[in-house]
Amino acid sequence: MNLEIKKDLASNWFKTLQESFCDDIIKFEKNKTKFKSTNWIRNTKVDEGGGEYRILQGGKIFEKVGVNFSKVYGKFPKQFQKNILGANKDPRFWASGISVVMHMKNPLIPAMHFNTRYICTTQEWFGGGMDVTPSKKDLKEKKEFHKILKNMCDRHNKSYYTKYKKWCDEYFYLPHRKESRGIGGIFFDYKKDNFEKDFKFVRDVGITFQLIFQKIIRKKMKKKWSISDKEMQYIKRGRYTEFNLLYDRGTKFGLQTGGNVDGILMSLPPLAKWK
Repeated sequence: MNLEIKKDLASNWFKTLQESFCDDIIKFEKNKTKFKSTNWIRNTKVDEGGGEYRILQGGKIFEKVGVNFSKVYGKFPKQFQKNILGANKDPRFWASGISVVMHMKNPLIPAMHFNTRYICTTQEWFGGGMDVTPSKKDLKEKKEFHKILKNMCDRHNKSYYTKYKKWCDEYFYLPHRKESRGIGGIFFDYKKDNFEKDFKFVRDVGITFQLIFQKIIRKKMKKKWSISDKEMQYIKRGRYTEFNLLYDRGTKFGLQTGGNVDGILMSLPPLAKWK
């Protein structure tokens, strides 16, 4: 398959997913709170693509949710080339993706994160994943979440779940705190064996996240919470912030490749505390 066709298929899917996620979120808010949409371009002097990030704040369900789509291209800075697969000899790249971060008003509903991307250098690959960060333990929810993920992974390859769960557990870990960010999920990168099969898996990851966030929110959106629940959520958000600023590869990639700062940092919660 022609590389340009692959790029179009991937970026069109990510854009479609952005629209679909935002529609679902607006339905939860019953159209009372709207997204603020911002289009951005990577370079004002030459065409290097850009994207659109949408942020909804102060909702009845979502305290802050960001849904970011990007399609960018250009050249990696020299100091960054050695860190990117296939960019050592040729600095040119193309990348498209979608990322979602949900910070909920009800502290009993966990924060949720999802992203998928397609990157082309002299090589081409998919990456992404999803994870859930509760501020209050719910073992039943954790079990159900991982069961859905395993069933989805098993549809594609019986080895995926174990491998990508382990990768997620190791990735979303705060070494300075010696603690995990949340209850895990799946994380994968450098998927480049077979475009058709890999793209099918990436689409399934997106649809599965959509089902998961709807299920979790519907189950807990009307549950009553206390001030101490909210305080615990603020502390957990502090940990979330630490991870995203210190360790998150997506944050570093975006900032080092001239991405939109507000779009990249949309993952940060509206309020957080440290004690």
